[in-house]
Amino acid sequence: WRSDTPLIYKAVPSWFVSVVQIKDKLKENNSEEASTWIPAFVQKRFQNWLEGARDWAVSRNRFWGTPLPIWMSEDGEERICVGSVAELEKLTGKKVTDLHRESVDDLEIISPKSGKALRRVEEVLDCWFESGCMPFAQVHYPFENKELFEEGGGYFPANFIAEGLDQTRGWFYTLLVVGTVLFGTAPFKNVIVNGLVLAADGKKMSKRKKNYTDPVKIVDTNGADALRLYLINSPAVRAEPLRFLDGGVRDVVRDVLLPWYNAYRFFVQNAKCFPTFQRDVERALHSSNVMDRWILSSLNSLIEFVNHEMTKYRLYTVVPRLLQFIEDLTNWYVRFNRRRLKGKEGDEEMRTSLSALFEVLYTMTVAMVRGGLIWVAVGMMSL
Repeated sequence: WRSDTPLIYKAVPSWFVSVVQIKDKLKENNSEEASTWIPAFVQKRFQNWLEGARDWAVSRNRFWGTPLPIWMSEDGEERICVGSVAELEKLTGKKVTDLHRESVDDLEIISPKSGKALRRVEEVLDCWFESGCMPFAQVHYPFENKELFEEGGGYFPANFIAEGLDQTRGWFYTLLVVGTVLFGTAPFKNVIVNGLVLAADGKKMSKRKKNYTDPVKIVDTNGADALRLYLINSPAVRAEPLRFLDGGVRDVVRDVLLPWYNAYRFFVQNAKCFPTFQRDVERALHSSNVMDRWILSSLNSLIEFVNHEMTKYRLYTVVPRLLQFIEDLTNWYVRFNRRRLKGKEGDEEMRTSLSALFEVLYTMTVAMVRGGLIWVAVGMMSL
């Protein structure tokens, strides 16, 4: 409950993971050879964080959480760290079906060495420890799916992960620590880092203060694609803070989606002049008209660029290039070809120019959908 009440910090006994002794290995696993960070400057910042890494306090003094699996004698001289449900059942002689505190806190282990009674310690695990175990915990490794995990099922190391800049001290860090301790390597190949999305006044968005427009309202008003393109083209994808402006989403509708849709609508209006109009790739690609050849060449350059940048996870370079292409399509190609597209230079020229325009619209839509940049265009092209 966020009541603005000041917190009192107190030193309490904790359980630690010894991070200092593996610091050099952590830095090695964060090298440019081990993983790629987008943008690159975050990797250097993370390396600086690792330079000052300290032992990690993984215990928390609260009720909710995964029980720390350590059973200890009353005098503290004997401890057992339990590694599985099967081991716990063997040590306690009882069936275990629930790992929550209320089910395991009363379980007692009789030491096979001294005969002392061992009881579970009070603490639970830091939830970030659980997050750091995600790559293997999601498939219940090593208790299940051992072959799937060990033979390269894409779980470890992950092809890419994505989170906010603040996770250099959170999830990115715990993933690297757990992966290094257990497997000796980084659990990811590529890390995409986004900046924080702030309210229009530059302050943190707050559900309590309601200092932002409901995202559902923005989507209902402008569409999900406008919001997606606005964010992809923002400082946030360069790991910089973004002051979210509702007007920025409206600008995407005006500058990107509407011109694109108008080009499609212009095509439909003129294609209806023919009883049937079918896609003719050969006619489009073998056109001798310089404008047809230019726009198709520009399209292929755009697709090549998008594919290359996507493989490098550089989302922030794509939308500016897309904007330039839409400008070329609507304000140059369509404008200079109106007579051909409307049939004023004969049916053959009309069919050829419409075939070229269809090829551009269709291929561009497929490329943008595959890149995850836009979805509404699928509905447009099915009209």
